[in-house]
Amino acid sequence: MSEYVNVVEIFGENVFNDSVMQARLPKKVYKELKQTMDEGKELSPEIADVVAHEMKEWAIEKGATHYSHWFQPLTGVTAEKHDAFITAPKSDGKILMSFSGKELIKGEPDASSFPSGGLRATFEARGYTAWDCTSPAFVRQDAAGATLCIPTAFCAYTGEALDQKTPLLRSMQAINKEALRLIHLFGNTTSKKVVPSVGAEQEYFLVDAKKFMQRKDLIYTGRTLFGAMPPKGQELDDHYFGTIRQKIAAYMKDVNIELWKMGVSSKTQHNEVAPAQHELAPIYAPANIAVDHNQIVMQTLKRVARKHELKCLLHEKPFAGVNGSGKHDNWSLVTDDGINLLEPGKTPHENVQFLLVLSCIMKAVDIHADLLRESASDVGNDHRLGANEAPPAIISIYLGEQLEDVVEQLVSTGTADHSIKGGKLLTGVRTLPDFAKDATDRNRTSPFAFTGNKFEFRMVGSRDSVAAPNVVLNTIVAEAFKEACDILENAEDFEMAVHDLIKKNCAQHQRIIFNGNGYSEEWVEEAARRGLPNITSMVDAIPTLVTEKSINLFEKFHVFTKAELESRVEVKYETYSKAINVEARAMIDIASKQIIPAVIKYEKSLADAINAIMAAAPVDVSVESDLLKEASDLLKETKEKLSILQKKTEEAVRMAEGAEQAIFYHEEVCPAMAALRKPVDQLEMIVDKDMWPMPSYGDLMFEV
Repeated sequence: MSEYVNVVEIFGENVFNDSVMQARLPKKVYKELKQTMDEGKELSPEIADVVAHEMKEWAIEKGATHYSHWFQPLTGVTAEKHDAFITAPKSDGKILMSFSGKELIKGEPDASSFPSGGLRATFEARGYTAWDCTSPAFVRQDAAGATLCIPTAFCAYTGEALDQKTPLLRSMQAINKEALRLIHLFGNTTSKKVVPSVGAEQEYFLVDAKKFMQRKDLIYTGRTLFGAMPPKGQELDDHYFGTIRQKIAAYMKDVNIELWKMGVSSKTQHNEVAPAQHELAPIYAPANIAVDHNQIVMQTLKRVARKHELKCLLHEKPFAGVNGSGKHDNWSLVTDDGINLLEPGKTPHENVQFLLVLSCIMKAVDIHADLLRESASDVGNDHRLGANEAPPAIISIYLGEQLEDVVEQLVSTGTADHSIKGGKLLTGVRTLPDFAKDATDRNRTSPFAFTGNKFEFRMVGSRDSVAAPNVVLNTIVAEAFKEACDILENAEDFEMAVHDLIKKNCAQHQRIIFNGNGYSEEWVEEAARRGLPNITSMVDAIPTLVTEKSINLFEKFHVFTKAELESRVEVKYETYSKAINVEARAMIDIASKQIIPAVIKYEKSLADAINAIMAAAPVDVSVESDLLKEASDLLKETKEKLSILQKKTEEAVRMAEGAEQAIFYHEEVCPAMAALRKPVDQLEMIVDKDMWPMPSYGDLMFEV
């Protein structure tokens, strides 16, 4: 029988959360720390020392010997340097365990070896990590023992952001300021803070660890570079929400326990569309905590998989021919006293504040659709977006019938006097209850969909941090709020002014609304007619960061400087080039050392068999001969395509790093990779399975 787990007892047991702080810190210290967290008040050195001491004592009780400033550089993963709590030995040879306020607040990792896009020269090593006190510290227990992890921001000696966290915190300040202005206009004087609330759903694949280790492409790149489709894929729709296999259920249980201990509210788990694909979803949290939690989720998924002799694949497209993985970024705005600014109420046509917020978001997404698309750009995501499995590369908003009708009323007549009701769901079965249904359906093809009291940004890649999309969302909406408040705060007739502004926003930006099938070719044509951008690749998306519009936006709200944006452009181009280079070199290595020798071995065995048959008796060997010729022709094609890929890759490597190199990888190397894959995948369907040098798709997806 499965061991009983009391979630209430274990939840947050490894987190230095508010209840722990209240219990361990003196009242004066706790009060001042809360003021720092809630109001941004500077923390005195004396208070920091007390907090650090109690944090250390608590962590030691959990078995911790080391602490680490845990940060998120521009590598796409987290980084950490571990320091022991020990001090220099005393004269008697004994040591003390200490941790100062200075060590808590500031760390100094070497900044020269992290991606900086030119912000830091190699010889300029100094960088700082700064404690994000609004995201609680936690103790992580793994093979290294127990480590106190302190969430931090990471910046250069000169102050520029070298990480994902710093711009996110800046954007949260911007949206807080402008959202407070907006709700104050509607008479709300009790709310003191508006926080972006985020819930990041996480998709992933699980494969057998031993089979994983037999695939060099998975080891080097996280995705299969070769592979023929098995007889069955996802076409029967039997895996989605299907019964979870016992081995996977045991894995999910352990993942949940680990996450609950670290205060991550893992709530939903299920099988996803593709075989061997699954999903985990948490409850919402403030944006910076949600970003930290998602990093913990990804690390935990990988770490626990090893214990179950599994490998967790977080690549956006580990298998061609079946759905890839993403993460849906659910975003809303919530006040410190629990008011959701995206809650429409039962009669949204009468909810003026909501309509203003909605129209501002429409404006923000329409004006900055290119930036929102760029925030979800990733090398792996290029395989998904627009491929009839993820949202299209075209940004649009799905509002549903109810809100689309309200917007249409405002645009056509200037007023909205009704809202479509949901009605009752009638099943036609007497024993089933009739219940109220929502006023609108859902649209899974929309990249930015309103889903009741939040927006769901569905484009984010499964490996990516959700920081970048939320930086963009926070900042573009802050801009729209600011422009609205600048008008309304000076209006003589507020009610008339807000009415006119809502109507104007809806009329000018109605083109961004689309409730139809985002996968259809008709939508691509319609979007072009509307003038909506269709940015189909990461390489095409990167330049949007440094348009005059983008630079003005981010500098206006002190989220990014021009130099920080330019550095990120350089980092992204380099990241793309390096990722494709690794994939190309892996393909060359696998084709040269595994595929071609295996096919030659197969051809020899087939030729020997033909000769043996013919020597034994004069029988028809045309089938065998045809197989040999087909394999030989495909092998020749493989060698030709391999030579082309080798030449293209060598040419790319000789180019200077930057936009030109990244474009060459995208336009020349990627097609050469696809051309090499085609004959190899055909050969896999011919060559004896025992001779094929790696596990097949069927082995990986169905034998877990």
